[in-house]
Order: sequence, then structure tokens, then C-alpha cells
Amino acid sequence: MKTTELVVLSTFRSVTDAQIAKGILAEMQIESSIRSDNAGGMYPALDSADLLVRADDAERAREALGGRHRP
Repeated sequence: MKTTELVVLSTFRSVTDAQIAKGILAEMQIESSIRSDNAGGMYPALDSADLLVRADDAERAREALGGRHRP
């Protein structure tokens, strides 16, 4: 049984970078989500994004991304 606990796999400088990594994980059938808050666009300098995965999938997700993510 898979756990539903989410962990931050990586933090990216932009939502776009996180979306690219999310796409790579989707190809490997690893579910993920992106968490980002730039106050509705009012603070674009805060455009970093966390890529979240289930704790059970974290190791496989790290391997899938190889050197493409920043811990």
C-alpha cells in the first residue's frame, strides 16, 4: 500500500523548470505536483516552485530526474 505522505523532491527556480521535471516524472508514471506561491503574480521574484512526490516514490523520482533537479 502506498503512503499518501508528500515530500519535497526538489525546489526549482521557476514553475516552468518544475513543470519540465513533472513531465519527466509523468513519463515514468510517477505522480507529482507543484507547489508555488508568488501571491497571484504580484511578486514574480518569488517564482520558485517545489516539486512534490509521494514519499514511497521519492527515490525512484530522484533516479528518473538524474542530475536535472536541485535538492
